[in-house]
Amino acid sequence: MPTKEAIKALADTFPSDRIAIAGTEDELTPAAILLPQDNNDVAKFVKLLAPFVLAGNVEFAVRGVGQQPAPGCSNIDSPGITLDLQNLTGIEIKDGLVSVGAGEHWSAAYEKLTERGLGVTGSRSALGGIGRLALANGLSFFGSREGFICDNVVNYEVVLSSGDIVNASATENPKLWKALLGGGNNFGIITRFDLRTFEQGPFWGGALFYFPPSFPSQVQAYCDKLHIPYASKETHIMISQGYTDAFAALGGHFCMNQAYYTREVEKLAVLEPFVSVQPQIEAMNSLRMMTLEDAAKEQAAQSSDGVRCAYMNTTVKADVTTLLAAAEIFNDSFQPLKELEGMTSAFTLQAYPVSLLEKCNNSLGISADDGPLMSILLLNRWKNKDDDELVIGTFKKALERIDEDAASRGTAVPYKYMNYVYNFQDPIGSYGIDNHQELLKISREYDPEGLFQEGVPGGFKLGKASAIE
Repeated sequence: MPTKEAIKALADTFPSDRIAIAGTEDELTPAAILLPQDNNDVAKFVKLLAPFVLAGNVEFAVRGVGQQPAPGCSNIDSPGITLDLQNLTGIEIKDGLVSVGAGEHWSAAYEKLTERGLGVTGSRSALGGIGRLALANGLSFFGSREGFICDNVVNYEVVLSSGDIVNASATENPKLWKALLGGGNNFGIITRFDLRTFEQGPFWGGALFYFPPSFPSQVQAYCDKLHIPYASKETHIMISQGYTDAFAALGGHFCMNQAYYTREVEKLAVLEPFVSVQPQIEAMNSLRMMTLEDAAKEQAAQSSDGVRCAYMNTTVKADVTTLLAAAEIFNDSFQPLKELEGMTSAFTLQAYPVSLLEKCNNSLGISADDGPLMSILLLNRWKNKDDDELVIGTFKKALERIDEDAASRGTAVPYKYMNYVYNFQDPIGSYGIDNHQELLKISREYDPEGLFQEGVPGGFKLGKASAIE
């Protein structure tokens, strides 16, 4: 069998403690897992596996240490092979940059940066891995001020399909660098990320819970804030509503605001509409002064392990009527699912303010001229596999209805946020034809035989040139 031959080639090259014949993620079990210790190991892996991949005999996946909700993005079923980057660790801070190995969690970087009074645009969850956000787009606590996470990556260390190890930055392989700013796993394997740092002390924020009748007023306040000329660049706000069976005895339908002012100032007027909403559940109010490390730990504590999960996403103009109509579509959709075991369903709004969009120097196809925009996330968690088709199908239809309604109002936006899409969505296609064609062109230059297009089926691929020409 070709896969056995590929595994033998790996086993003949790497020590036994770096290769295992086991693994799980999204119920996928690869034929083997390789655990490289450094970038040279990654290069050896690519060189050894490439002949098998290009012959159509083997496929592989690349896994970091975070979580990509879309199935199959970071693992593969047998006879495929998974390259697990968890041992590519290391954090170095100097000259206004933090260099982070692909096997690190953001929490490790935050701990070291906080000690030095520094910050970085990274995951809002301490559990997040570096690569997923820094290769897609990425929202952080500091997005209004600093832009998307990908727009703060100064350099990528990349293993190309040839096995060569190169840097990609504004001055070295600049086309590749630009492609990686939103291009996902289509161009190579990233072994190190160098990100811009900035001075950052404690800041004020947290979460609070309230009740559905107040949600429309929060949507109105959110949109009003985004449309104010010279709106504050120090705020980060998410507003959500949803259902969880954990609170079924209390009705199960609650709302949550997560609001932050990213300087060491408490209770500014700019956040007042979002933190003073009444009535709220005082016992669940976490607003306080915190460090970046604290904030990320709090977000991580809200995640759930061991459950089935699906993210779906779309983008619209920051228009109150459109967003309230979307909220009603969501409400209609989750009602029939409330009896499912372990059901949690959330509708979350996250803004792309003009100040964030002004920082865009990437492949995403959005700019300040489009804004302000609003990301709509439909997040669902449930317990039983037998309910997959019902849950996913229900919210796929809900998303289609939301897009159709927005289109009818002239507020629809093509862009889809890669970190929040499901497998039936096409985030790279949403970047626009020109950006899509440019990404294909760069792929052909740096991966002429299509190793990462044909051999790595997970993630969101560029597709065939003929499909967009």
